[in-house]
Amino acid sequence: MPQPAARAAAPVQETLDDLGTPLAEGTFLVVDLETTGGRAGGSAITEIGAVKVRGGQVVGEFSSLVNPGSPIPAHITLLTGITQAMVATAPPIGAVLPAFLEFANLERPPEGGLPGDPEGGDTVLVAHNATFDVSFLKAACAEQDRPWPRPRVVDTLPLARRLVTREEVRDHKLGTLARFFAVPDRPVHRALDDARATAGVLHGLLERLGPMGVHSVEELCAFRTAPTRAQRGKRHLAEGLPDGPGVYVFTDARGEPLYVGKSTSLRKRVRSYFTAAETRGRVREMIGLVEAVTPIPCATGLEAEVREMRLIAERKPPYNRRSRNPERASWLKLTPGAFPRLSKVRTVRDDGAPYLGPFSSAREAELAREALLDAFPLRQCTRRIGPRGGAGPACVLAQMGRCGAPCTGEETPEEYAEHARAAREAMVGDPEEVVRALRESIADLAAGLRYEEAAVRRDRLAAFLRGAARSQRLAALTGIGELVAARPLAGVPGSWEVHAVRRGRLAAAAVMEPGADPHAFVAALTATAETVPPGPGPAPAAAPQETECVLRWLESPGVRLVDLDAPWTCPARGAERHRELTDWAREAAEATAEPS
Repeated sequence: MPQPAARAAAPVQETLDDLGTPLAEGTFLVVDLETTGGRAGGSAITEIGAVKVRGGQVVGEFSSLVNPGSPIPAHITLLTGITQAMVATAPPIGAVLPAFLEFANLERPPEGGLPGDPEGGDTVLVAHNATFDVSFLKAACAEQDRPWPRPRVVDTLPLARRLVTREEVRDHKLGTLARFFAVPDRPVHRALDDARATAGVLHGLLERLGPMGVHSVEELCAFRTAPTRAQRGKRHLAEGLPDGPGVYVFTDARGEPLYVGKSTSLRKRVRSYFTAAETRGRVREMIGLVEAVTPIPCATGLEAEVREMRLIAERKPPYNRRSRNPERASWLKLTPGAFPRLSKVRTVRDDGAPYLGPFSSAREAELAREALLDAFPLRQCTRRIGPRGGAGPACVLAQMGRCGAPCTGEETPEEYAEHARAAREAMVGDPEEVVRALRESIADLAAGLRYEEAAVRRDRLAAFLRGAARSQRLAALTGIGELVAARPLAGVPGSWEVHAVRRGRLAAAAVMEPGADPHAFVAALTATAETVPPGPGPAPAAAPQETECVLRWLESPGVRLVDLDAPWTCPARGAERHRELTDWAREAAEATAEPS
């Protein structure tokens, strides 16, 4: 059987450009505003000035006075020289803002666009004390019902504080920096002049960033501190890596894994660890121990994400904090037997019992357990009870009416079986009885001003619904023996990323090239896919996190189902139907949480 054709990456000459858009090719919009005051919302813009710079050259300028619609304070006129008479005939912000945004071209490019391309709109906004200017521009957009384009922003003020010492300048004001860098345009509190001066200061700062390993727009936007000696000395470890999706493993001198990561571009991502763009202290510490990088190329981004999860769970690298111990997940189980009870477990067994979860913590599992016990009088004792019931003194819960006391024979096996059946249905099907019981309890407690107890019931209900929804979503996919789905490959017309999923586990991944026979391709993919046997529980063949990762991809835009061997359905009246209750519970809990 022929193997599915995987898309081979063309040989690429490795350069610093691989890190992103080179600084010389980036487009920078340097902006300065004059206003009637110091706070957006309470003050208005009186002048906008902007300089567009690319490759060290000015490629455009924008300047306009703005009628603020209110008097200009005398001290502002004294500072800027902008008088009421000057703005009286100027256009309002509603007329100036659209022209400025068109000139600025701040909209980010769509997925697959070319960052840094002057026609792509990936322009970086630059300002001195950018928080001030951005706040006024955001407020102006909001007033005009325009969405703020959310560009990347570089603030020359904190950048200068990192790069220019107090031994060199007495302060980091724009005028001081302009004199230090011998900028011909000096700031005079007029927007265009100040924007020109800021552009000159930016160029001076960029010259200082080069020796620190900052060579791209992405590194500039992420710059916080200079790269360490270890980062600079180990850049060679990223040489020769493939450019495409995959997993990378940082290893120490003994070959032990230190960190596992994924990326849609292995070369770019690994190189970024050895530049100023990587500022996390823990990662910089790890770089000092790294001796090698092992790349694991993958056909698609989904395959890379799944392989990363599996490697982290298997190898448990010390510098990974996420997904290291999926086996520690907590489940809630209704035990088999004549008199089932609810039990928190770590392992799903092939015992025919229904399972709820997995839960993010043991406390979440306990809250869900208490929710079910609030709705159904299941026994909580661990006493062994014979098929026809037991004998002996009743427990306190039976005396309180919260248990029918099957351990004493007061409740028959048939009566108890009805409670167990209802609990099972709530776990794997319709949770309406739990929802009704808990909502009634919450309402009664709130009416009696017992708000803390009501909040406890609220948290129990939310935990139960989250666990039930999660297990029902997982079970819906893992109940399918084989599913094949495809999605157009971004940026490569005619290509498709195709995945075979068996019982919720990613079994195969490949890219179908334009012109390939889809039937033959899918047949080859499934013939060479991993064999996945059936198993117990909502996640029988993979960690729940992997199945949820596959689910997110299947639900992403553009995915098409090619083939599946069983219906893919969730319970019509399942826990997902009550998502608004879990949202309400989360919002209420956040609103009442004590500030940290």
